[in-house]
Amino acid sequence: MTAPVRSSEPAAVHVALGARGYDVIIGRGALAGLGERIAALRPGASAAIVTDSTVASHHLSAAEAALQRAGIRSTHLVVPAGESSKSWGVLEQVCEDLIAARIERGDVVVALGGGVIGDLAGFAAAIVRRGLEVVQVPTTLLAQVDSAFGGKTAINSRQGKNLIGVFHQPSLVVADTALLDTLPARVFRAGYAEVVKYGLINDAGFFAWLEANWREVFARTPAREHAITTSCRAKAAIIVRDERESGERALLNLGHTFAHALEAAAGFSDRLLHGEAVAIGLALAFAFSARLGLLPQGEAERVARHLATVGLPTHPAAVPGGPVGADGLMERMAQDKKVRRGKLTFILARGIGASFVAADIDPAQVRAFLAEKLEAP
Repeated sequence: MTAPVRSSEPAAVHVALGARGYDVIIGRGALAGLGERIAALRPGASAAIVTDSTVASHHLSAAEAALQRAGIRSTHLVVPAGESSKSWGVLEQVCEDLIAARIERGDVVVALGGGVIGDLAGFAAAIVRRGLEVVQVPTTLLAQVDSAFGGKTAINSRQGKNLIGVFHQPSLVVADTALLDTLPARVFRAGYAEVVKYGLINDAGFFAWLEANWREVFARTPAREHAITTSCRAKAAIIVRDERESGERALLNLGHTFAHALEAAAGFSDRLLHGEAVAIGLALAFAFSARLGLLPQGEAERVARHLATVGLPTHPAAVPGGPVGADGLMERMAQDKKVRRGKLTFILARGIGASFVAADIDPAQVRAFLAEKLEAP
């Protein structure tokens, strides 16, 4: 299977939430039309661009120019790069700066960055003046296929990842795939784990396509846009059916219960990127499913093999910063957002493309599984 020939026009994935619906625009050069799209959505609006120091050096001037061409008054707020910015202190500063910049109801917050900026700016937009509109301009692969749309916004707690936040859907998402060209290889590779996730959830054909075409996705060919668009369509379909994660949307957290615990163990730092933790979590979710007899061991090995082939970690011992114990991981998983009345909920699988929500998993089984994995080479 090969990717379709690239069209000169961006692809549009519509998130059909009625009056709150919005488009995810995907294509090379899409950033140039940012101002026109915002002006069409909200005539007369001003904009505040929230970004980080790394992204600002690459893309801030292009975003400002796009707004200026459309006659949109803009200001910008720059925060430190990295997961540490998803904190109370940085959130407070962003909120105060938005108010000081006289961003009003009816104006727009533009989140220009990866998952950290999308979460931080989206959360600030949700609470300043009881709600400002947010336009997401994701600059990483992970953000373009996952965190930039769906409405989840959050900061981290000392107790765990993304535990403080609200649902706040964007008004527009502009995913310019050319912005991914400036990403370090490690960051792009980490984002690819979230692409793989969509095949593992409910699209075995897409996973097989990725096995055959992942090099083209990495090589800036039309396969990249195809993979991103396919991922966005998969997520949009689930969001429409379960916006607030009361059921099916939990599938999007495949691998994440393990991943968030591993990120916490690494101190929410660049020692372990979110996508790297997700890759380990995906491998663990399928290995645990095989341990429970839900799928053949060969299926779990196939998943781990593909992730390892592209250079992603698949073993919990890969977490830097010292040994990670099973008890420590279990303690961190107890704070996972999917815990219900103290009982663990996991996303497991009956095969590639056949994931499901499994409630009330026996913690003793999970701990024994982790202990064995951590002891194995």
